[in-house]
Amino acid sequence: MPQDPGLLYLSRAVLQSLGLTAADTIRQIETLCRGRDRGDVLNAPKSALRPEPNVLFMSTTALAEEPPHMAVKALGVNTANADHGLETTGSLITLFDRKTALPFAVMEGYWITMVRTASLSAVAAKYFARPDASVAAFIGCGAQAHTHLDALLQMFALREIRIFGRGQTNRDILCQRGRDLGLAAHDCETARDAVTDADIIISSTPTTTAPIRHIDAGWLKPGAFASLVDLARPWIEDSLRRFDGIVIDDLEQEAQMPVQMLDTALISGDLQDLVTGRISGRKHDRERHAFIFRGLALADLALASLAYQAAVDAGVGVFLER
Repeated sequence: MPQDPGLLYLSRAVLQSLGLTAADTIRQIETLCRGRDRGDVLNAPKSALRPEPNVLFMSTTALAEEPPHMAVKALGVNTANADHGLETTGSLITLFDRKTALPFAVMEGYWITMVRTASLSAVAAKYFARPDASVAAFIGCGAQAHTHLDALLQMFALREIRIFGRGQTNRDILCQRGRDLGLAAHDCETARDAVTDADIIISSTPTTTAPIRHIDAGWLKPGAFASLVDLARPWIEDSLRRFDGIVIDDLEQEAQMPVQMLDTALISGDLQDLVTGRISGRKHDRERHAFIFRGLALADLALASLAYQAAVDAGVGVFLER
């Protein structure tokens, strides 16, 4: 990189053009999890401010020895934006040099957040989903369903998707996308219809002030894997005991949250435990496992560092003056 050229800015369009794969992102997240286990990676619990019921601000921070970067993400959510034709979520990620402590890149954070979330699910799916998984169910049909579908298609020989959500437009779009990809796509009448007999379940219902718990883990067939991107808000609490194992993203972070995602007695461990082998993945074909998570700062760092290096290699992005 030229001597202090300014800040490299990466737009959403540039980020989408870089061609990062699920294999790339899984490998990078696993590398940083192992680094954290050695003490080479620092991961701060996410912080949040909610000035009013429909508005939320969050930030994440993580630092690594290799790559020698520190990433800070600032994110805002306003669910009322949809009524005015605006996106409900917006964010920026800044990368700092580990040694000089100076910022050297800033990037649009929405794409990174969407892909890193699907990548966290993909890491868990690597250990818990059956290798022959062919049917995926999506409870919630927004952006997370699409990025998860992208990741799962790179990992499994999917032949069918089942869809259930509140917004008919989003349901139609996801169904049509599945068909365009050569998959059988079914718009289901109920959540139960969607998850019954599915191999992989992605639950990503939007945040609401009064979530309705309507999904029963007992509906899942033996051998199913579920990634609950929505903190298990729509799942019947007592039914979570039906899983043979539940892993979360970060025990340390969860311990500092004012409201826990679930009864801690149900948690087998976290992603770091899984990646380092302190807990095992699937042991037999009939086990049902779940991954329930808030989001992990080191995953933002993983994706941002990958994107930065790919952009430098491709010679894309715009340098901004300091």
